[in-house]
Amino acid sequence: MSASRSDEVTRLLHRAREGDAEAFDALFEVVYGELRKLARSVRRSSGSETLNTTALVHEAYVKLTPSRALDWTDRKHFFGVAARAMRQVLVNAAERRSAIKRGGGQVPVSFDEALHGSVRSADSVLALDAALSDLDAANPRQARVVEYRFFAGLSVEETAAALEVSEATVKRDWRFARAWLADRIDGGT
Repeated sequence: MSASRSDEVTRLLHRAREGDAEAFDALFEVVYGELRKLARSVRRSSGSETLNTTALVHEAYVKLTPSRALDWTDRKHFFGVAARAMRQVLVNAAERRSAIKRGGGQVPVSFDEALHGSVRSADSVLALDAALSDLDAANPRQARVVEYRFFAGLSVEETAAALEVSEATVKRDWRFARAWLADRIDGGT
C-alpha cells in the first residue's frame, strides 16, 4: 500500500473514531482489496473448508462494525484487529462444522503444517486457536506476533512497528511462539 493510501486509511480510522458514520464504510471500500488478500491468505493457511474469501471478508466486517469506537491508531492496528476478526470467524465456522461431525475424521496436524497451508480440517483450526489462546494467556505479546505475522501477514518490520518493539524481539518471539505452538499442537498438552 502506498504511503498516501496508508495515510488515507489512518485519516478514515480517525474520522470513524470521532463519530463520522460514513468514514467506516468508506474505509471498508478503500481496504476491501487488501482484506480480500488477507482473507485468501488466512483461508489458505488455516484450511477453511466452509467459507469462501468473500464470505470471510464480509463476516469479519460484521464483527468489526460494532467496534467502530475502537481507538484504531493506524492501518497496521486496523489490519491486526481485522486478522483477529477473521480468526474468530474461521473458528466459529470450524466449531459449527465440528459440532456437526463430532469427532469424525480427526487428523493430527502440526503448527508447521499449518504455516505451510496443509491444514484442511475444522478440528485443526480449533486446535490452532486453542493453542494460540493458551499462548495468549502465557505471553500476550508473542500471541500478537503470531496474529500479526500468521493471520495478518505483516512483515517482521511491520509487526515490530505495530507492537512498538525491536525487529530482533519480533524474530525471537516468532521463533519461540512457533516452537511453543508446534509443541502444544503436536503434543496435545
